[in-house]
Amino acid sequence: MGKVISIANQKGGVGKTTTAINLSASLAALEHKTLVVDADPQANSTSGLGINPKEVELSIYECMLGETDAKDAIVKTSVDYLYVLPSHIDLVGAEVEMVNVDNREEKMKNALRSIKDDYEFIIIDCSPSLGLITINSLVAANSVLIPVQCEYFALEGLGKLLNTIKIIQNRLNKNLEIEGILLTMYDVRLNLSNQVVEEVSTHFKQMVFDTIIPRNIRLSEAPGYGKPALYYDAVSKGAISYLNLAREILSKNGVS
Repeated sequence: MGKVISIANQKGGVGKTTTAINLSASLAALEHKTLVVDADPQANSTSGLGINPKEVELSIYECMLGETDAKDAIVKTSVDYLYVLPSHIDLVGAEVEMVNVDNREEKMKNALRSIKDDYEFIIIDCSPSLGLITINSLVAANSVLIPVQCEYFALEGLGKLLNTIKIIQNRLNKNLEIEGILLTMYDVRLNLSNQVVEEVSTHFKQMVFDTIIPRNIRLSEAPGYGKPALYYDAVSKGAISYLNLAREILSKNGVS
Protein backbone atom coordinates (compact mmCIF):
# COMPACT_ATOMS: atom_id res chain seq x y z
CA MET A 1 0.00 0.00 0.00
CA GLY A 2 1.37 3.40 -1.00
CA LYS A 3 2.21 6.10 1.50
CA VAL A 4 0.15 9.28 1.12
CA ILE A 5 1.98 12.51 1.96
CA SER A 6 0.13 15.84 1.95
CA ILE A 7 2.20 18.97 1.41
CA ALA A 8 0.43 21.67 3.37
CA ASN A 9 0.81 25.20 4.70
CA GLN A 10 -2.00 27.75 4.54
CA LYS A 11 0.61 30.45 3.93
CA GLY A 12 1.11 31.06 0.22
CA GLY A 13 4.45 31.22 -1.55
CA VAL A 14 6.32 28.79 0.70
CA GLY A 15 7.12 26.22 -1.98
CA LYS A 16 4.30 23.68 -1.69
CA THR A 17 3.84 23.15 -5.41
CA THR A 18 7.57 23.32 -6.14
CA THR A 19 8.05 20.64 -3.50
CA ALA A 20 5.19 18.47 -4.81
CA ILE A 21 6.56 18.55 -8.36
CA ASN A 22 10.22 18.07 -7.56
CA LEU A 23 9.93 15.63 -4.66
CA SER A 24 7.63 13.37 -6.70
CA ALA A 25 9.93 13.58 -9.74
CA SER A 26 12.91 12.70 -7.55
CA LEU A 27 11.10 9.69 -6.07
CA ALA A 28 10.21 8.63 -9.62
CA ALA A 29 13.82 9.10 -10.75
CA LEU A 30 14.81 6.69 -7.98
CA GLU A 31 12.34 4.23 -9.59
CA HIS A 32 9.54 4.49 -7.03
CA LYS A 33 6.14 4.65 -8.74
CA THR A 34 4.66 7.97 -7.63
CA LEU A 35 1.36 9.81 -8.08
CA VAL A 36 0.88 13.55 -7.65
CA VAL A 37 -2.63 14.57 -6.60
CA ASP A 38 -3.16 18.22 -7.48
CA ALA A 39 -5.60 19.46 -4.83
CA ASP A 40 -5.18 23.15 -5.68
CA PRO A 41 -7.69 24.84 -8.05
CA GLN A 42 -4.80 26.84 -9.53
CA ALA A 43 -3.60 23.52 -11.02
CA ASN A 44 0.07 24.53 -10.93
CA SER A 45 1.28 21.01 -10.20
CA THR A 46 -0.69 19.84 -13.21
CA SER A 47 0.84 22.39 -15.58
CA GLY A 48 4.26 22.07 -13.94
CA LEU A 49 4.28 18.41 -14.93
CA GLY A 50 3.53 19.22 -18.56
CA ILE A 51 -0.25 18.78 -18.60
CA ASN A 52 -2.49 21.61 -19.80
CA PRO A 53 -5.29 22.08 -17.19
CA LYS A 54 -7.56 23.47 -19.94
CA GLU A 55 -7.41 20.12 -21.73
CA VAL A 56 -8.16 18.06 -18.61
CA GLU A 57 -11.46 16.22 -19.00
CA LEU A 58 -11.47 14.40 -15.64
CA SER A 59 -9.86 15.75 -12.48
CA ILE A 60 -9.74 15.34 -8.71
CA TYR A 61 -12.92 17.43 -8.66
CA GLU A 62 -15.01 14.74 -10.38
CA CYS A 63 -13.35 12.06 -8.24
CA MET A 64 -14.27 13.79 -4.98
CA LEU A 65 -17.86 14.26 -6.10
CA GLY A 66 -18.07 10.57 -6.97
CA GLU A 67 -18.66 11.24 -10.66
CA THR A 68 -15.68 9.19 -11.85
CA ASP A 69 -13.14 6.67 -10.61
CA ALA A 70 -9.65 8.01 -9.87
CA LYS A 71 -8.11 5.44 -12.22
CA ASP A 72 -9.94 7.06 -15.14
CA ALA A 73 -8.65 10.54 -14.28
CA ILE A 74 -4.96 9.74 -13.77
CA VAL A 75 -2.58 10.92 -16.49
CA LYS A 76 0.92 9.57 -17.22
CA THR A 77 3.59 12.27 -17.30
CA SER A 78 6.67 12.33 -19.54
CA VAL A 79 8.71 11.13 -16.54
CA ASP A 80 9.01 7.37 -16.01
CA TYR A 81 7.26 6.12 -12.84
CA LEU A 82 5.45 9.48 -12.42
CA TYR A 83 1.69 10.06 -12.76
CA VAL A 84 -0.65 12.91 -11.92
CA LEU A 85 -4.28 13.16 -10.85
CA PRO A 86 -4.86 16.64 -12.28
CA SER A 87 -6.76 19.60 -10.95
CA HIS A 88 -9.10 22.06 -12.62
CA ILE A 89 -10.49 25.50 -11.76
CA ASP A 90 -13.84 23.75 -11.06
CA LEU A 91 -12.30 22.53 -7.79
CA VAL A 92 -13.02 26.01 -6.40
CA GLY A 93 -16.72 25.11 -6.32
CA ALA A 94 -16.23 21.76 -4.63
CA GLU A 95 -16.15 23.23 -1.12
CA VAL A 96 -19.54 24.87 -1.67
CA GLU A 97 -21.04 21.76 -3.29
CA MET A 98 -19.93 19.53 -0.40
CA VAL A 99 -21.14 21.75 2.46
CA ASN A 100 -24.21 19.65 3.22
CA VAL A 101 -22.82 16.28 2.13
CA ASP A 102 -22.39 13.51 4.69
CA ASN A 103 -18.78 12.67 5.62
CA ARG A 104 -17.63 15.59 3.47
CA GLU A 105 -14.13 15.49 5.03
CA GLU A 106 -13.53 11.96 3.69
CA LYS A 107 -14.31 12.48 0.00
CA MET A 108 -10.68 12.51 -1.11
CA LYS A 109 -9.81 9.54 1.09
CA ASN A 110 -12.63 7.59 -0.53
CA ALA A 111 -11.56 8.70 -4.02
CA LEU A 112 -7.98 7.50 -3.47
CA ARG A 113 -8.88 4.21 -1.78
CA SER A 114 -9.09 2.24 -5.04
CA ILE A 115 -5.64 3.35 -6.26
CA LYS A 116 -3.55 3.37 -3.05
CA ASP A 117 -2.07 -0.03 -3.79
CA ASP A 118 -0.98 1.03 -7.28
CA TYR A 119 1.70 3.49 -6.11
CA GLU A 120 4.56 3.52 -3.63
CA PHE A 121 4.04 7.21 -2.89
CA ILE A 122 1.09 9.54 -3.38
CA ILE A 123 1.97 13.22 -2.97
CA ILE A 124 -0.92 15.65 -2.46
CA ASP A 125 -0.31 19.31 -3.32
CA CYS A 126 -2.66 21.33 -1.08
CA SER A 127 -3.97 24.81 -1.75
CA PRO A 128 -2.82 27.75 0.43
CA SER A 129 -5.76 27.58 2.84
CA LEU A 130 -7.17 25.50 5.66
CA GLY A 131 -10.47 24.98 3.85
CA LEU A 132 -12.42 21.81 3.20
CA ILE A 133 -10.19 20.62 0.34
CA THR A 134 -7.06 20.87 2.49
CA ILE A 135 -8.84 19.11 5.36
CA ASN A 136 -9.81 16.36 2.90
CA SER A 137 -6.15 16.09 1.90
CA LEU A 138 -5.04 15.72 5.51
CA VAL A 139 -7.73 13.13 6.26
CA ALA A 140 -6.62 11.13 3.21
CA ALA A 141 -2.93 11.29 4.16
CA ASN A 142 -0.64 9.12 6.25
CA SER A 143 1.59 12.12 6.93
CA VAL A 144 2.00 15.83 6.24
CA LEU A 145 5.10 17.61 4.99
CA ILE A 146 5.21 21.31 5.94
CA PRO A 147 7.31 23.68 3.82
CA VAL A 148 8.51 26.78 5.70
CA GLN A 149 10.35 29.52 3.83
CA CYS A 150 13.55 31.00 5.27
CA GLU A 151 12.14 34.51 5.40
CA TYR A 152 10.67 37.00 7.83
CA PHE A 153 7.37 35.79 9.35
CA ALA A 154 8.49 32.23 8.55
CA LEU A 155 6.70 30.84 11.59
CA GLU A 156 3.60 32.96 11.04
CA GLY A 157 0.62 30.66 10.77
CA LEU A 158 2.64 27.53 11.51
CA GLY A 159 1.08 27.27 14.95
CA LYS A 160 -2.40 27.47 13.42
CA LEU A 161 -1.54 24.70 10.96
CA LEU A 162 -0.13 22.47 13.71
CA ASN A 163 -3.29 23.08 15.74
CA THR A 164 -5.44 22.09 12.74
CA ILE A 165 -3.35 18.92 12.33
CA LYS A 166 -3.89 18.12 16.01
CA ILE A 167 -7.66 18.55 15.64
CA ILE A 168 -7.67 16.26 12.60
CA GLN A 169 -5.60 13.69 14.51
CA ASN A 170 -8.10 13.77 17.36
CA ARG A 171 -11.29 13.74 15.31
CA LEU A 172 -10.78 12.55 11.74
CA ASN A 173 -7.43 10.82 11.18
CA LYS A 174 -5.78 9.49 14.31
CA ASN A 175 -2.95 7.96 12.24
CA LEU A 176 -1.85 11.26 10.67
CA GLU A 177 1.82 11.96 11.36
CA ILE A 178 4.09 14.89 10.61
CA GLU A 179 6.54 13.73 7.95
CA GLY A 180 8.69 16.74 8.66
CA ILE A 181 9.22 20.47 8.32
CA LEU A 182 11.08 21.46 5.15
CA LEU A 183 13.02 24.71 5.07
CA THR A 184 12.76 26.33 1.63
CA MET A 185 14.05 29.40 -0.24
CA TYR A 186 17.28 29.41 1.76
CA ASP A 187 19.86 32.04 0.78
CA VAL A 188 23.24 31.40 2.40
CA ARG A 189 24.19 35.07 1.90
CA LEU A 190 21.42 36.37 4.14
CA ASN A 191 21.74 36.48 7.92
CA LEU A 192 17.95 36.27 8.10
CA SER A 193 17.92 32.87 6.35
CA ASN A 194 20.49 31.52 8.78
CA GLN A 195 18.52 32.91 11.74
CA VAL A 196 15.32 31.23 10.54
CA VAL A 197 17.13 27.89 10.08
CA GLU A 198 18.52 28.16 13.61
CA GLU A 199 15.19 29.21 15.11
CA VAL A 200 13.14 26.48 13.41
CA SER A 201 15.74 23.80 14.10
CA THR A 202 15.99 24.79 17.77
CA HIS A 203 12.22 24.87 18.26
CA PHE A 204 11.19 21.79 16.27
CA LYS A 205 14.38 19.69 16.50
CA GLN A 206 13.95 16.23 14.89
CA MET A 207 10.84 17.35 13.02
CA VAL A 208 13.03 19.40 10.65
CA PHE A 209 14.51 17.71 7.58
CA ASP A 210 18.28 17.77 7.23
CA THR A 211 17.82 18.79 3.59
CA ILE A 212 17.32 22.52 3.04
CA ILE A 213 16.00 23.80 -0.30
CA PRO A 214 17.96 26.81 -1.60
CA ARG A 215 16.71 29.73 -3.64
CA ASN A 216 17.43 28.57 -7.16
CA ILE A 217 16.51 30.10 -10.49
CA ARG A 218 16.18 26.68 -12.15
CA LEU A 219 13.41 25.74 -9.70
CA SER A 220 11.53 28.85 -10.83
CA GLU A 221 12.16 28.34 -14.54
CA ALA A 222 11.38 24.63 -14.85
CA PRO A 223 7.54 24.83 -14.45
CA GLY A 224 7.40 27.16 -17.44
CA TYR A 225 8.70 24.27 -19.54
CA GLY A 226 6.35 21.76 -17.91
CA LYS A 227 9.27 19.91 -16.33
CA PRO A 228 10.57 19.15 -12.84
CA ALA A 229 13.96 20.78 -12.18
CA LEU A 230 15.66 17.37 -12.35
CA TYR A 231 14.64 17.08 -16.01
CA TYR A 232 15.30 20.74 -16.79
CA ASP A 233 18.76 21.08 -15.23
CA ALA A 234 19.82 17.93 -13.40
CA VAL A 235 22.96 19.48 -11.90
CA SER A 236 21.26 22.58 -10.50
CA LYS A 237 21.33 23.07 -6.74
CA GLY A 238 17.54 22.93 -6.59
CA ALA A 239 17.31 19.59 -8.41
CA ILE A 240 20.05 18.04 -6.29
CA SER A 241 18.42 19.29 -3.07
CA TYR A 242 15.08 17.67 -3.91
CA LEU A 243 16.85 14.44 -4.85
CA ASN A 244 18.49 14.52 -1.40
CA LEU A 245 15.07 15.16 0.19
CA ALA A 246 13.65 12.13 -1.62
CA ARG A 247 16.50 9.98 -0.33
CA GLU A 248 15.95 11.31 3.19
CA ILE A 249 12.23 10.45 3.04
CA LEU A 250 12.99 6.98 1.69
CA SER A 251 15.49 6.40 4.49
CA LYS A 252 13.05 7.69 7.10
CA ASN A 253 10.40 5.29 5.82
CA GLY A 254 12.78 2.33 5.66
CA VAL A 255 12.67 2.11 1.86
CA SER A 256 15.85 1.15 0.03
